[in-house]
Amino acid sequence: MLNVTPPAFPAPGSQQRAAAGARSKVPLKPGRSLMDWIRLTKSGKDLTGLKGRLIEVTEDELSKHNKKEDCWICIRGFVYNVTPYMEYHPGGEDELMKAAGTDGTDLFDQVHRWVNYESMLKECLVGRMAVKPIAAPKEISSVVSEDKKQLNGVLPEKKVLASSAKDLGPSYDWFQTDSLVTIVIYTKQKDMNAELVIVDCQDKQLRGEIIMDDHSYLVEVDLDHAVSEDVAVNIAEKVGKVEIILRKKDNIHWKVLGQPREGHNTFVKRTDRGLFYRKCKVVSKTEVTHNTRLFCLMLPKGTHLHVPTGQHVYLKQIIAGTEVVKPYTPVLPFLPLDFKEPPRHNGVHIYLMIKIYSHGLFTQALDHLQIGDYIFVSNPEGNFKKSQVQTSEDLILLAGGTGFTPMVKLLNFALTEVSCLRTVKLIFFNKTEDDILWRNQLEQLALKDERFEVQFILSQPTKDWVGKQGKISSSLLSELVKRSRRDSKVLICICGPAPFTEQGVQYLKDLGYSQEEIHAFTA
Repeated sequence: MLNVTPPAFPAPGSQQRAAAGARSKVPLKPGRSLMDWIRLTKSGKDLTGLKGRLIEVTEDELSKHNKKEDCWICIRGFVYNVTPYMEYHPGGEDELMKAAGTDGTDLFDQVHRWVNYESMLKECLVGRMAVKPIAAPKEISSVVSEDKKQLNGVLPEKKVLASSAKDLGPSYDWFQTDSLVTIVIYTKQKDMNAELVIVDCQDKQLRGEIIMDDHSYLVEVDLDHAVSEDVAVNIAEKVGKVEIILRKKDNIHWKVLGQPREGHNTFVKRTDRGLFYRKCKVVSKTEVTHNTRLFCLMLPKGTHLHVPTGQHVYLKQIIAGTEVVKPYTPVLPFLPLDFKEPPRHNGVHIYLMIKIYSHGLFTQALDHLQIGDYIFVSNPEGNFKKSQVQTSEDLILLAGGTGFTPMVKLLNFALTEVSCLRTVKLIFFNKTEDDILWRNQLEQLALKDERFEVQFILSQPTKDWVGKQGKISSSLLSELVKRSRRDSKVLICICGPAPFTEQGVQYLKDLGYSQEEIHAFTA
């Protein structure tokens, strides 16, 4: 259903960066951009105040440096003087001050786990903590082989914190034929699927990660012999068994699987795991609007990776010698009007819809990538669960600008696989008509499926615009966000610039929607 109504409301805020949401940002002073910070770190200026010395820092000493003009923060046992970084921090000084003079590891992981602080703050390094800071305990300890020198296919005895963990923890084994090597992972978890299995095999290095709620199990080895680039993954979904099948380059008998890497055979919290990146090739770049591009990236041959609906990845580029990372939510190459995933969307390609900012360091570098160039892409992240949609009768999507990106796969999933949904409504905020992403496709979809309705709202319309205009507000949402029936189960998803998302969530709560009925996409 296509809904066009007369104008009513005044203008909304700016569009977000192309990501699965956005953190609160504060306006930075002129000369305080990311590029300005990179230049400062390369200027030779003493940013620590220690004239190049590294010192051992006690907890007592750390606690003394807790002011804006003298601020030290500990992250994973390393202490940084972030005083010179204060004016360059996109989240503002107050966010940094929350960890001033303390171990900020947990706070950092909650907000910025994906940021390469070692690269960004390397010139601010004061030294190590004298006493290792107390970190949140891992619920289940690393499970490592007694003999770390060789993997011989015999399942090692596991070390765990509790017997219950031993009973529930995953394990692996391997076997071979003349031409194949098969690694079998017993997850002991039902309903295993392709989105929960991530495999990378490059240059004799094998990495297989199984996602299990907020934990993951990792098999990571330097293989004993070379294998071909093609990797097959078989999943017995009901019993939770995963097979990684490698083809030998030489048909010889392997005595051992290989040498274990540091994280091998461990079952830990995903937040303790760290992000893994692989190099992906840019295979196409097409224009969506005047300032938005659709990038198609091709995964390496030895990679098995499916980004789940509602989750994002991180792109990493080296800019002026510094690693810079930004989150983006993969989309489909187009909205399938016949409700079938396009053949090309088969786990080989990742599509990203990215707004290019004229003064954006990262997006300008992206826009200058040529076909055939490479960029680093991380494993997926995010806490959205499809079950939230599968138990709903009404799905309402609030998108501001490129906050539309997580809604693409969500729309396809909802209209394809969720039979209990009665209504699906997209309320799409933009500045001008030229900014509306995939407008024609959305209008065609609304005509094709009577369950789907789209409403475009502009903040800077021309005089010819006959639709709604305005910014997100309580009165607007009270008019547009409604249950199809008084007692119907509703899920409202929202994504856009931080103010848009934060205000929207508060307006929805004020209108009586519960926290369980609202999902905000953030990264």
